Amino acid sequence: METKSDTIIEEAIRLLSGHGDAECDALGHHEQLLPSIEKLEEVVELLRSIIFPGYFGGPVLRQQSRHHFLGVRIEKLYGLLAGQILSVQHFDTGNCDSANAAEKAAETASQFIGLLPDIRRKLCTDVKAIYDGDPAAKNYGEIIFCYPSIRAMINYRAAHALLSLGVPLIPRIIAEMAHSETGIDIHPGAHIGDHFCIDHGTGVVIGETCIIGSHVRLYQGVTLGAKKFALDDDGNPVKNLPRHPIIEDNVVIYSNANILGRITIGKNSVIGGNVWQTMSVPPNSRVLQQKAVESTFTDGLGI
Repeated sequence: METKSDTIIEEAIRLLSGHGDAECDALGHHEQLLPSIEKLEEVVELLRSIIFPGYFGGPVLRQQSRHHFLGVRIEKLYGLLAGQILSVQHFDTGNCDSANAAEKAAETASQFIGLLPDIRRKLCTDVKAIYDGDPAAKNYGEIIFCYPSIRAMINYRAAHALLSLGVPLIPRIIAEMAHSETGIDIHPGAHIGDHFCIDHGTGVVIGETCIIGSHVRLYQGVTLGAKKFALDDDGNPVKNLPRHPIIEDNVVIYSNANILGRITIGKNSVIGGNVWQTMSVPPNSRVLQQKAVESTFTDGLGI
């Protein structure tokens, strides 16, 4: 005898299977193997231990064992990454040429391994930029261990490299892992030069089409975002249009500034805190928040 509970369960299964809800039906489902968040978390931890051996992934007890330490981890990274790339290789198109998929995934993973020295070089410049610009930083080790911006930049630089190799989905997952961990949201599509420093970091947002030069410093709460979205005839946002700022070399942007739209902040400029900037400025500019008018307040200053 069918009970009311059985009926509810059957109806729930029907709806969750994608029958009867037009919006959910439109999302479809994937029959192919999808990436594993747990394995990608392991990929990130391996990357951190390879980029900064001894700081992550356990100590390197002897200099003579460093090659073995790196070799074991790089080989494991290669295997994990090839498997994850295989799982998303046709995520965007839904087409899968199984005969060549594994070979292509392995080749892409191998190309990424070849980029590790340059990723490490750029990250070392990021560490130095923080050390040179933050009097609270006592040494490089403190920055690598403690500063959330370095963890976020490891994820970003790896994700950006994977995106440049044509890997779908995985770069965004890796970037969002750093976002969840640090509060720093960097889209893997952004282009960021070397000696990049994010001080404090919480709440920083860097959009997909940003171009950031070298020796740029951002403080907490800075948004490099879009001012508006171009819409197609159906009212949907047009994809892949440049809509985020260009920040040239040696720019400093102080806390909670909003730099919006495809504008250019010229080299050697300083953007003050809480500024709302939607127009380009030439090199060597100084943009400050308007001073507060306090003429009607006395000791309480309006509080």
